[in-house]
Amino acid sequence: MASKSENKLPFAIGDFVVYPKHGVGQVMDIEVQEVAGMSLNLYVIRFEKERMTLRVPVNKAITSGMRMLSNEATLREAFTTLKGKARVKRTMWSRRAQEYEAKINSGDLISIAEVVRDLHRGSDQPEQSYSERQIYEAALGRLARELAAVEEIDEQTAIDRLEEEMTTAAA
Repeated sequence: MASKSENKLPFAIGDFVVYPKHGVGQVMDIEVQEVAGMSLNLYVIRFEKERMTLRVPVNKAITSGMRMLSNEATLREAFTTLKGKARVKRTMWSRRAQEYEAKINSGDLISIAEVVRDLHRGSDQPEQSYSERQIYEAALGRLARELAAVEEIDEQTAIDRLEEEMTTAAA
């Protein structure tokens, strides 16, 4: 009976998934744990970059925002977003930083691409503040890890490709 219900699970062992707050991870196992006297099925997800393992209840995976890697159409839309004109609001940095963090933690590839686009600085532009740089690198890393997983390339190659896209768009 257990194998029949496992066939209907949205994610399988070996799948690469995106968890909103942590980015790209891989489903390593589906285990059963006893919690408060109840049996609970859990996805065991490994995030290599953070050297972290997360256990997500199977019945909460979708509502938590966990999803499969983006498809080609979503990747193309993210690249189009990257090439767009930066939209920087004239609000205080602390407010914008909160909005950027929320976009990164949403797990939405297009929202993450917006953060990268808005915080990207060309060589002819003024330096970023430390906090701007931290948020930019977090967003760029999140975007690059998903691109790398989808296209089966390493993360640095993905970062180089994203930065090249933004540099040629600005030229």
